[in-house]
Amino acid sequence: MIGKDVLEVIVGGAADPEHRAGELVASAEVVSLDAERIEFFRRMRDDFNRFEMEYRWAVQEILTKVSILREEFLQLHRYNPIEHVNSRVKTPVSILEKVARRGVHPSLPSIRRHITDIAGVRITCSFRADTYRVLEALTSQDDVRLIQVKDYIANPKANGYQSLHAIVEIPVFLSTGPVPVIVELQLRTIAMDFWASLEHKIFYKYDREVPEDLRADLKQAADAAEQLDLQMEQLHHEVHGAAGRTDLQPGPELDPDLLQRLWQLSLQADPST
Repeated sequence: MIGKDVLEVIVGGAADPEHRAGELVASAEVVSLDAERIEFFRRMRDDFNRFEMEYRWAVQEILTKVSILREEFLQLHRYNPIEHVNSRVKTPVSILEKVARRGVHPSLPSIRRHITDIAGVRITCSFRADTYRVLEALTSQDDVRLIQVKDYIANPKANGYQSLHAIVEIPVFLSTGPVPVIVELQLRTIAMDFWASLEHKIFYKYDREVPEDLRADLKQAADAAEQLDLQMEQLHHEVHGAAGRTDLQPGPELDPDLLQRLWQLSLQADPST
């Protein structure tokens, strides 16, 4: 079996990867490798550099789309449903460990097909309805292909976890042409995100073996967070209406004379039609 130290030599981002490869070949303590296996590891290291970059660029594409949506909602609708955004790309070592754990063939096409959480973007929204609204706005774009949706808001997990998950495919345009890359999206409210963060910390503190009484407490906290979400959304609708328009930023002030001139021009026939 090849240990984690070997994987780090294969795909680690060293300043001098050839030197690290030389260390792999020279080190008798790591493992005795024949020429074919050495070439396999070198090829994986080189291919993974490009492979990882494609996922980083795909995340940047999604983040750009989210940034544009935030600006549009704020400027045109006077309401911003997106509170904050986080993203991550798994490290090569983490990817290969998951490949080995799942028994996936270690070719890049196979990894791309079977490991769908290499790149992830988490969008935290103000309210439950906003999660669906933002997901719809993203997946309705022509270059975003929706592959799968798991709605843990409508159907929470047994432990109380709530979030809207989606697997999407987006093209990354390189000099050699477009490369389709899969990105996992998670959309949740502030309350859902707070609960999930605490649950994650407790989960790993107890090494995945959370005592039953704590599990029950977490479930009660999830139910309370759900009720808080519903109450706050109802209050928001009562104050601002279902559209959620809050007039956060007033429009630009225009000179009355300019407005009058524009009005007169609007009465004339448009030469472009």
